[in-house]
Amino acid sequence: MAVDFALELKDLRSTMESVRQVTDLDSLRTQISELEEQSGAPDLWDDPAKAQVVTSRLSRANSELERIVEMDDRIDELEVLVQLGTEEGDAATMVDAERELNKLKKLIGELEVRTLLNGEYDEREAVITIRSGAGGVDAADFAEMLMRMYLRWADRHGYPTEILDTSYAEEAGLKSATFEVKVPYAFGNLAVEAGTHRLVRISPFDNQGRRQTSFAAVEVIPLIEPTDSVEIPDNEIKVDVFRSSGPGGQSVNTTDSAVRMTHIPTGIVVSMQNEKSQIQNRAAALRVLMSRLLLMRQAEEHAERQAMAGDVKASWGDQMRSYVLNPYQMVKDLRTDYEVNNPSAVFDGDIDGFIEAGIRWKRSAERDEA
Repeated sequence: MAVDFALELKDLRSTMESVRQVTDLDSLRTQISELEEQSGAPDLWDDPAKAQVVTSRLSRANSELERIVEMDDRIDELEVLVQLGTEEGDAATMVDAERELNKLKKLIGELEVRTLLNGEYDEREAVITIRSGAGGVDAADFAEMLMRMYLRWADRHGYPTEILDTSYAEEAGLKSATFEVKVPYAFGNLAVEAGTHRLVRISPFDNQGRRQTSFAAVEVIPLIEPTDSVEIPDNEIKVDVFRSSGPGGQSVNTTDSAVRMTHIPTGIVVSMQNEKSQIQNRAAALRVLMSRLLLMRQAEEHAERQAMAGDVKASWGDQMRSYVLNPYQMVKDLRTDYEVNNPSAVFDGDIDGFIEAGIRWKRSAERDEA
């Protein structure tokens, strides 16, 4: 079936117009001008934390503007390519035009989704914690499969990651793991992955080959920034130190460098053991604890607003996705109904479709609540 380039180009321009309206290019350019002025101040680096925030915001704003301008230019270039190919009856040129069209549709779709990431912490880096749930050794193995899935997703996109803590189960897999995805908007993208994940398969750990259902919980929080005001009195924190352990509970460190930090008022516990020194692990644990408290504060404020509106709903993240390997092959998001029939690709990090559908669903739900 021949491609209707006129219709496709019209759709692309319409989508870009929506992106420009949501982004508000005039405000974005004003923001860039103000940040450039701040970054040029001679005393900027007298306060390194503030300087880092300014330069990071400037870089993100410039990248956002450049992406929009680039997409507009590429649509114009595609239109010229189509005109040349049509006028000259050049089939090879039209094949090139169709290939460029498909690339643009994907890139502009991603750009459109990015405009939906306008939450308070969406532009932050992310801290992900995965915990095995019901299902014994299968659940621990599932938790490790999910960790690999997210690390592979990050690797596919060239996003740097850092593993902060891994607690191995006795037989196989993980009790829990915590890692950072160190790229802007990691939280906005991955927040929709938070919740309970469910795996159905023939258990590789069952001698009788029975089907097993197991669960794992995924937590996603925004990384704390120097400008965030989260103060924790020393008397509200309990710190325990212990030796780092590897698979099967074996000791991998001869010193008590691992740190377990407990926030007494909330009962939140953070463990860190992947840094080389106790001081580094303590700093990492405090950073993650502050991030969790920051997100908890936001959730409490949201709950209060919803209570005042008389409409308190259950958390959207619970029981959010099923991975079925037997008796059929399917991965389905229970909130968006987005599904694929290739679990192997999903576990290898191909989850962009789920993330995009989740972001659109979440923003739609928030508009309904407003």
